[in-house]
Amino acid sequence: MKKLLILISSILCLSLSTHASENTSSSGFLPVTKVDLATSTFKWTGTKKIGEKHYGPIKLKTASAKLVKGKVMSGEFVMDMNKFESDDLPQNTSMGKKLVGHLKSPDFFNVKKYPTAKLVLTKISNGKAIGKLTIMGKTHPITVPYKQEGNSFKGTMTFDRTKFGMTYNSANFFKNLIDKKIINNDVTIDFDVNLI
Repeated sequence: MKKLLILISSILCLSLSTHASENTSSSGFLPVTKVDLATSTFKWTGTKKIGEKHYGPIKLKTASAKLVKGKVMSGEFVMDMNKFESDDLPQNTSMGKKLVGHLKSPDFFNVKKYPTAKLVLTKISNGKAIGKLTIMGKTHPITVPYKQEGNSFKGTMTFDRTKFGMTYNSANFFKNLIDKKIINNDVTIDFDVNLI
């Protein structure tokens, strides 16, 4: 009886060890978690000093996340700036075409020269993700607050557009602008990232 118990115990240990090795890589990371590009959303909002604001989606080109022991530890998101859109002024209207055309121009994101923007998160813990944001070839540190709901991560990140070279109608650079022409420096991006 004792030998039988030892044999069963040995088989169970071997089985668990094999199962664990099949589900982790040699580096200790679980396989790269896929970000669901179809349901994950990044939505920008830009505002003026007086009242007016514009907003819309930015499509993800690629995205990935890495886990350690089932916990998300890092991520990388590449945004396709050619698919930068406006919701408040749809692109099928003349005003919408004008707005999006201007936002893609060298006054703002200079999409022809810089077709992508990148967010790289290197530390994700306790409701804060820390990393770097690259826009128009310029990279700056960023802290992104988030809330996790199952496999979904939601939050709002804010960046100062002038740090990336977008000084158009900024009061910091054009001192004689009338208030209604001033565009605020901060741009917000609401995100909802779903892992699969």
